[in-house]
Amino acid sequence: MAKDSSQPNRKRFSVKADGNWRAFGHRNYRIIYRANALSNIGSWVQRIAQDWLVLELTHSGTYLGIISALQFTPFIFVSLQGGAMADRLNKRLVLVFTNIAGGSTALALGLLIVTHHVQLWHVMVMAFLLGLNDAIDKPVRQSFVSELVGKKDMPNAISLNSANFNAGRLVGPAISGLLIAAFGTGPAFLINSCTYIFVISAMFRINDDHLFKVPKAPGPVSVKEGLRYVRARPDIFVTMSVCFFMATFGLNFQIFSALMATKTFNKGVASFGLLGTILAIGSLSAALYSPRLERFRSTKFVIKGSIVFSVIIFISSFMPTYTTYAMCLPFAGAAALTTMIAANSVTQLNSDHIIRGRVMGIYQMVFLGGTPLTSPLIGWSAEHFGIRHTIAACALLTLIPVLIIWIRFRDGLAVPSDISVSAVLETDTDLPPK
Repeated sequence: MAKDSSQPNRKRFSVKADGNWRAFGHRNYRIIYRANALSNIGSWVQRIAQDWLVLELTHSGTYLGIISALQFTPFIFVSLQGGAMADRLNKRLVLVFTNIAGGSTALALGLLIVTHHVQLWHVMVMAFLLGLNDAIDKPVRQSFVSELVGKKDMPNAISLNSANFNAGRLVGPAISGLLIAAFGTGPAFLINSCTYIFVISAMFRINDDHLFKVPKAPGPVSVKEGLRYVRARPDIFVTMSVCFFMATFGLNFQIFSALMATKTFNKGVASFGLLGTILAIGSLSAALYSPRLERFRSTKFVIKGSIVFSVIIFISSFMPTYTTYAMCLPFAGAAALTTMIAANSVTQLNSDHIIRGRVMGIYQMVFLGGTPLTSPLIGWSAEHFGIRHTIAACALLTLIPVLIIWIRFRDGLAVPSDISVSAVLETDTDLPPK
């Protein structure tokens, strides 16, 4: 058990033990939070720049989808192993490695751009390598939250992390748009590469004595055991299933907004970046309000949130002007973020700590693994049928499966009284024992 990390700094930084900011009472969490704030801004600066670079090189929505697919393909094959690494290895050292790798890819592509040597295949390779790195980083990073703040404050930390991420989404696209308009896309990648340094430095400043370390599972770590655990937990299985349809078809704002801005409304890079900022206003507002909703978070809450989100996306596809389309985005962002925070919290809090890393690896695979399959199709559909019809179809492909899932599982979503691996796997009679 960790020491109370807030005590040594009580005079310098004090928060209410039951307040909406209570995770900040842990020094290690504050260190990581500040570094992640800069890194999140840099990541969004690069995301917008990468999309714009692809459009500059190809003028094609299809290639925009292909690049997105390459970046998320590794989640299908690697995130399960990333989750196993989280349960087996020192999470802090793994995150040092992933940040070094992520910063290197951003630096390499930035140098290729500013030296005027960049080609489309360079973007493809770097997108794939970044995705490979993220497939390891994300499950480790998410399961590391419990070690920074403990289980009691983990729901609050998840909400604050989402606020951090969406503050970056609020600021990053606007900065990226201004950078691209003034200097081109190269500096955006170089700036992002520098932000990784702050995260690496923060990892080395963490005090091990204040970590809430959990015991490792004895013996080898089995990915199959994680899959069996999720299968035997209808509450987690349904949460992940809803996230799959929502993320695969609904959460494609980068493609939707890029093509709506450039193809439908004939806008430039600054207007494209502004849409990302407007979206983030709703997301950030939801993230800041979400600590007040902690007691309502459940699998049924996730289902209802995804239904609201898909309806908003469907409505946005009919907006006649750039302004009216932009007005829909904050509501879509708020609905999406509220639902995703609830899903993340339900999955982490209701999982046995011994297997939490593997569960989050599965969560990431489900959440992002469908993107490689659908991103090229979304780009192709937008070119052949129009982006408005494509957005409407994606909204329906989110809504209809979620309604079916709700009807099928509505009476079996309670959290079991004993969530330990041994107790849960005893109920999994459809699969052979480990």
